[in-house]
Amino acid sequence: MADLKSPTAIWIKGGLFLLLGLMSAGLLLCYAPDLKVAVLLCVAIWSFCRAYYFAFYVIEHYVDPSYRFAGLTSFVRYAWSRRRSQHS
Repeated sequence: MADLKSPTAIWIKGGLFLLLGLMSAGLLLCYAPDLKVAVLLCVAIWSFCRAYYFAFYVIEHYVDPSYRFAGLTSFVRYAWSRRRSQHS
């Protein structure tokens, strides 16, 4: 699959991700309208955002400047290869 280069398509993709997240969160809260569920949903979203930031920014800028983020799959491969090399 080729890289997405069109700024318009990138904005549309971002908007669709936002819409999907809002709809999913809204449906979850409609299914279980409880303050605990809302708080746990917020904590889960915040935690996944921080984990994503860690995977692409923190590793590249503070841990291993030679690493270049190319998606979560590449991060998993990177982390797995580092783990295996440290245990060898």
